Amino acid sequence: MSDHPILGQVALGYSPMIDRHRAIVATRLTVFPGRPDAQLDAASLLDAVAEVWPEGGGSASLNVLSETLLADLLRARPSTNLMIEVPAFLAGEPDNVAALQQLKAHGTSLLLKGRPLKELPREVLPCFRWAIVDLSEDRRVGETAAPAGVSRSIPFVQQGVRTLAELDASFQRGAAAVLGWPIDDAVKVQASGKGGARPDLQVVVELINRVDRGDEIDALENTLKRDPTLAYKLLRYINSPLFGLRVEINSFRHAIMLLGYQKLKRWLALLLATAGKDDNLKPVMFAAVRRGLLMEELARGHGDDEMRSEIFICGVFSLLDKMFGEPFDALLKTLPVPERVQQALAAGSGPFHPYLKLVHAIESESLYDLREAAEPLFMGPQEINRSVLRALAAASQLE
Repeated sequence: MSDHPILGQVALGYSPMIDRHRAIVATRLTVFPGRPDAQLDAASLLDAVAEVWPEGGGSASLNVLSETLLADLLRARPSTNLMIEVPAFLAGEPDNVAALQQLKAHGTSLLLKGRPLKELPREVLPCFRWAIVDLSEDRRVGETAAPAGVSRSIPFVQQGVRTLAELDASFQRGAAAVLGWPIDDAVKVQASGKGGARPDLQVVVELINRVDRGDEIDALENTLKRDPTLAYKLLRYINSPLFGLRVEINSFRHAIMLLGYQKLKRWLALLLATAGKDDNLKPVMFAAVRRGLLMEELARGHGDDEMRSEIFICGVFSLLDKMFGEPFDALLKTLPVPERVQQALAAGSGPFHPYLKLVHAIESESLYDLREAAEPLFMGPQEINRSVLRALAAASQLE
């Protein structure tokens, strides 16, 4: 990731945009100005974002909270896989009509954010692909479906969903997607309905235990054979561009011989966070992978290889209590983790805990929490934002 000037002038947060099939269709990148009077360069922002989401790559929605930067962005030419969120008050300004129409003609997807205080110009409405509707402001809450013969002028994306019941109701009312995911409620429903971890998760935990003990390859292979789909997933991840291997890995034994037990343990941690079959847990699992990658990037300049390996596992494992429906102090008795990981997850202490707090702030898209969490780590916005984009780029290769 290059050192784009704008990365030292803003703060970044992110959240997933998820469709009714529980697939991540885009990442929302929220851009906070570091200072209200900051002069920010739209071209620098687009250059930085293009390293994660290049033309023809995955989709991202830019939620820019600087009015001047957003105004410049509306007059730029972003790649067509980038969506731009436009507050309703800006969409209603006559000076922006031509810019919105030109972006629409260019192929840029525009999202109308917030409820308009007055009727928008008729020529503006067709410019928007979706409207972002907060659940607290949705006047159709309580309806089981859109009224017959009545439709919204713009399809909508729901924001502010806190429970799976609210999420399902949003999709029944016709939502194209939701912003964010009700992690706690998804886990609560899964735990009460399924009664604990699924067998595939248990197989991965056993493999991690065997790798930690240094068991023979035959023992590892025999364990993996209990769920062939996991062997397929492991080989797919190891052969992905993320790991940059020069030869194709075509068997579990080949992976162990070429990579060694420590690197294999890293990939098993990734697999553990993607092994469940419950649709409502898929976004939770992907969030865990992103956390691991982000924590590793945040620690890149602050420790050795051993620390980065451990803090990666800390991030990936940080949602295992939700996936398994068990508290960390019980869960970690059967799952071998380094002491620093144990401290962060089970006790909320130790050297890794401040990094975990920073990741939570970035995920919550809260500028105040982000600044507060960054202070104990003595990390500036350039370093944090570069880490965020590097982690999102790595995660995009696993989607």
